[in-house]
Amino acid sequence: MRPLAELRDADRRLTRWTISWDSRWARRVLPVVEGAAEHTKLWWAAAATMAAVGGARGRGAAAAGLAGTAVAELLAVPMAKRLYARRRPPQEWITRGEAEDRPDSSSFPSGHTAAAFAFTAAVAPMWPTAGAACAVPAAMVAAERVHSGAHYPSDVAAGGAIGLTAGALVRFLFQGYPGT
Repeated sequence: MRPLAELRDADRRLTRWTISWDSRWARRVLPVVEGAAEHTKLWWAAAATMAAVGGARGRGAAAAGLAGTAVAELLAVPMAKRLYARRRPPQEWITRGEAEDRPDSSSFPSGHTAAAFAFTAAVAPMWPTAGAACAVPAAMVAAERVHSGAHYPSDVAAGGAIGLTAGALVRFLFQGYPGT
């Protein structure tokens, strides 16, 4: 049990350090990214753009990305969040006005991160340039979830793992689709 306690302690220390990170860039950019990622709006917009400008490859990548997001949300929200109920980081750790905006659901895993990573992982093999472009906001979503105090780093890591798994599953299912 000692290694688990040490991991939990490290998770808490990293969370407190990340929440306290007070850069102008983080205060300006991360909330915008979080707002765009709410209800997967960012990924729908990316899919629409890919489908509009990318021909058959863009439509295939868009469909795969959205399918990846759907699979990740299915795995992260109804399944994983119900299996392990974890409280979110304590409100007293959050010095900015973000404590009121946090959801009441289980902190584990990060559904936003799962959706972001799934979209990116499903798009990247079909259209590497678009996948690389999606990786930037996906990483920013993951960072924002910890910086805002909504999640612990381990929640984000688990969400990322779920997202990558969902993306790989969708990639397997989309074999033979135009653009693959």
